[in-house]
Amino acid sequence: MAAVRLEAITWDRLGERLAERLAGLKPSDGGDWPRVGFDGAPAGRPGDLAQRVAEELRVRGRPSLVVGTEGFLRPASLRLEHGHRDAESYYDGWFDTGALWREVFGPLDPGGTGRVLPDLWDPAADRATRSPYVQLPSDAVLLMHGPLLLRHWFPFDLTVHVLLSPGALRRRTPEAEHWTLPAFERYAAETDPAATADVLVRADDPRHPAWNG
Repeated sequence: MAAVRLEAITWDRLGERLAERLAGLKPSDGGDWPRVGFDGAPAGRPGDLAQRVAEELRVRGRPSLVVGTEGFLRPASLRLEHGHRDAESYYDGWFDTGALWREVFGPLDPGGTGRVLPDLWDPAADRATRSPYVQLPSDAVLLMHGPLLLRHWFPFDLTVHVLLSPGALRRRTPEAEHWTLPAFERYAAETDPAATADVLVRADDPRHPAWNG
């Protein structure tokens, strides 16, 4: 990754600045619902940033829906087929991308219904969540968060990557989840999300983020 100039910012101010940028965001495909991806390893907590932006958008009168890919994990019989700590399976087969296309992105295509399923599968209970569909108003913004997002060609109109250096990623990932680290190494090598994303947020020190806004 080429050197990127970053400036220090607080999380509160980052949420405000991103919301300001998203307040007037229009879908690139001419549809009604902009789609924003918050990409990052769980240790970087991209979901927290997505929720912060959602609150800032609400204050500005722009509705949004936060969707986490952890609600679209495949059943345990499929994702754990090669064991509980298989990094290749985590990289390629843990998340039900087909369901995300069908239940989230498809309804937001031009001419779509705007009727989105916020989650599908409860990994703890290993059963369907049975959550009701959510009808998005025509100006609502989808805020999706999760790991490894930028390798699936999802039709995001803007992407944010929460970056952790390899050392910070290892320190901030619980030891029981260190088996996932090779998947993030592969992701960095094959996708280079830090260079691919529209907005880069470095969060090695969770108290002092920096970004390229």
